[in-house]
Amino acid sequence: MTKPAASPYLSLRQAVRPAIIAHQLLAGDAERAGKLAAECEELLLLTRELLKAAGHARILAPEPAPEPAPELAPEAGPELAPEAGVRPGSEPGVFGGLGVGADEHVADRHARFLHAYADAGMAWAKVVGSSMALGRALLAAGATEDARRLAGCLAAAGEESAAADLLAELAKAVLAAHQEQLKGISNKMPPEEIEKSIKALRAVLLEVPKDLNREVNRMLVPLAASIHAIMRQRDIEIPYTSRVEHIAAGGVAKYPDIVTISLDEIAAEFEGLC
Repeated sequence: MTKPAASPYLSLRQAVRPAIIAHQLLAGDAERAGKLAAECEELLLLTRELLKAAGHARILAPEPAPEPAPELAPEAGPELAPEAGVRPGSEPGVFGGLGVGADEHVADRHARFLHAYADAGMAWAKVVGSSMALGRALLAAGATEDARRLAGCLAAAGEESAAADLLAELAKAVLAAHQEQLKGISNKMPPEEIEKSIKALRAVLLEVPKDLNREVNRMLVPLAASIHAIMRQRDIEIPYTSRVEHIAAGGVAKYPDIVTISLDEIAAEFEGLC
């Protein structure tokens, strides 16, 4: 029989991954005080309670049944009658009485195991909820990389739905952070604005769902047009292999699946101008 895991739901290493991130954040710079520190402390406390409940469930878990001993042929001899008032199989034993004590003991242990199992499940639910609260606090503090790591821990622990929710909030936060820059993308941007727009689009493509790629892809047209205009202003000979003019004319507008490749091509040609 397989030994029970440290938690009824996941392994010990998976259970403590969010707590590891919380410890790292608390050990960071002093600016991570206030609400963020409070969320970390709450997550650590709940993780400790989870491990206690999971350990209790492990201790109370039913032991594997022993292998049955081979039956031996009964020896010939006189058949003895049972003692008066004692039924076969109910002789007094360790638990006393007529075997009822043993049954009560097993039933009590089974009930306590079920309660411990339920406690561990509820504790894990609190850990996941606290992890989500910590993720939101990280996003509010602008720590998108830490929030992404936390979402990865939740996904690795089997909480794909919670991880997806956190990543969706991460995407919204990234979009909000770059909204003004994205709104300013036009076909007449100076080099410094082009550079900022490329960085903003890369950050958005890294975090937002793929269903928004079409919207990002549309922004490549004015971005490429700005780069193409600078190349013409500087009398730069546009190589035959250049994709800037093609993208500026909307040549990739119908292909959002290659938006990252198109952005990389635009960025490479822009960097060649600087």
